[in-house]
Amino acid sequence: MSGQKSAPEASGRAYRSPLRAQQAEQTRTLVAAAARERFLSHGWSGTTVRSVAEAAGVSEATVYAIYGSKAGLATSLIDSADAQADIERVQKELATGWGDPQAQVRAFVGFDRRLFENGGDVIRTILEGRRQHEALDAAYRDGRGRGEAVRREVFATWPASVWRNGMTVPTALDVYAVVCAFDTFDILRRERGWTADRIEQWWAETICGLLFAH
Repeated sequence: MSGQKSAPEASGRAYRSPLRAQQAEQTRTLVAAAARERFLSHGWSGTTVRSVAEAAGVSEATVYAIYGSKAGLATSLIDSADAQADIERVQKELATGWGDPQAQVRAFVGFDRRLFENGGDVIRTILEGRRQHEALDAAYRDGRGRGEAVRREVFATWPASVWRNGMTVPTALDVYAVVCAFDTFDILRRERGWTADRIEQWWAETICGLLFAH
């Protein structure tokens, strides 16, 4: 009569909330994977929201609820590549490396190595299609912007004493973007025959050498 919830009902409500969040994330991952598969096999023009929904085993309404439109599916391609690169791992490595800029650089380049190695097919196709399709260009810029924002936030926490003379956060971001780039990975891996391990090690050593005083 007082309106107070019983203990089972209250605890059930508290339990279902994270469960729903987990299910929503799983659905998002399924849709992203399906969009990637369709995009790589049928191209951007040959991919429809309905075909993605059918491949993911969900309704079209669910796809629209997550990504808003077919253009939004371009973002799902970035989500898929990020998931394969293991975002949770880099987040943990950045936290563990707090106070150690070189360790955090290694965390960043490790993530980008996995991103380019595992998601290279998607990234390569987006790069090829972004000139003809505005949605792909927007997705590419969004993906680049996500990584840039995280690096800017982390770089800004490093004390002035670690930087080489005259180095600033904006310049450090430029240096990282040029050295640790997909084109660089593609050339070294596919044309020059470097292993992914060698590329990752070279990236870490080069970036640390360019950014840090010691």
